[in-house]
Amino acid sequence: MDDRESVVAELQNGIGWIKLNRPRALNSLNVDMVDTMNEQLKKWKLDDTVSLVCIYGEGEKGLCAGGDMRTLYDLKEKGIEAYANQFFSIEYELDYEIHHYPKPVVVFMDGIVMGGGVGLSIGASHRIVTESSKWAMPEMNIGFFPDVGASYFLNQMPGFVGKYLALTANVFQASDVLYIGAADYFIESKDWPKLKEEMMGKRWMTDSVEMELEQLLESFQRPVTLSSSMSSVQDKIDHHFRFETVEEIISSLQESANQGDEWAGSTMRTLLSKSPTSLKVTLRQIQKGKGQSLRSCFDMERNLALNFMKCHDFYEGVRSVLVDKDRNPKWSPSKLDEVTERQVALFFKTV
Repeated sequence: MDDRESVVAELQNGIGWIKLNRPRALNSLNVDMVDTMNEQLKKWKLDDTVSLVCIYGEGEKGLCAGGDMRTLYDLKEKGIEAYANQFFSIEYELDYEIHHYPKPVVVFMDGIVMGGGVGLSIGASHRIVTESSKWAMPEMNIGFFPDVGASYFLNQMPGFVGKYLALTANVFQASDVLYIGAADYFIESKDWPKLKEEMMGKRWMTDSVEMELEQLLESFQRPVTLSSSMSSVQDKIDHHFRFETVEEIISSLQESANQGDEWAGSTMRTLLSKSPTSLKVTLRQIQKGKGQSLRSCFDMERNLALNFMKCHDFYEGVRSVLVDKDRNPKWSPSKLDEVTERQVALFFKTV
């Protein structure tokens, strides 16, 4: 398949449809895909016949598993800087475009919505989750950092949930995604073909699109049967993740774990399995992003992304998760106290 076909864009009855079309790669994003989507959205923005845009993923696995990190890994020895600069610059420009799009953007977040998939959906105006949605910012698992605007949107979430999400890389279901404000509607995945059919059958007009779209989505909306696991531990999250250093967060979790709190013990073990470098850089990133504009957060993240391309832990993380799949990374440095303030600061240097 030609890479250009990895995104299928069609205009029908006033709707611009964008389908991510790499199901065997869980619709993970490469340069051609983000470039195609970016150009298409810019054209449709100026096209009066387009009333709204809808983004969804081909296949049963999900919307998008994130950026194609394997490609970055494979380019480690040959031209990684140029490719990474192109990929992250265009991806972040696309995500920024979605946040500020002047027309409604519907994103169907069925199945896997992770990393770059969150970037495509978080800024959309109408975000739909289903019973099979699996939402995460999983970058910590590969020795990277939560990007695609996370410095901005994680700071908008309740209490210290954003810090918790960033540092643990845990996966969340629909009820949690609604709770943290990263989705707007819950529908059952079996209803998607019917919703799509009704969307296609309407003649959308720019002056009435907002009201009619809302009515249509509400008619498909269902009550979420599972309550949010995140809301039930919000107090614990706020208690432990209020601290300004990773060491203090872990110490707080350890204290509660010693008193028999299983959630605290499990969360502490999760953190201790991550790259110490990634943990410290990410915590600093979230702190720096607080109160910043979305644009300045993306600028910071572009520098972070390019500096991570020089970092041992990124390649080791990708190796352990995506290449050898042994899930046994050897982080370097391997201990939190070996990551110096100077090393953390270097990740924020302008590239």
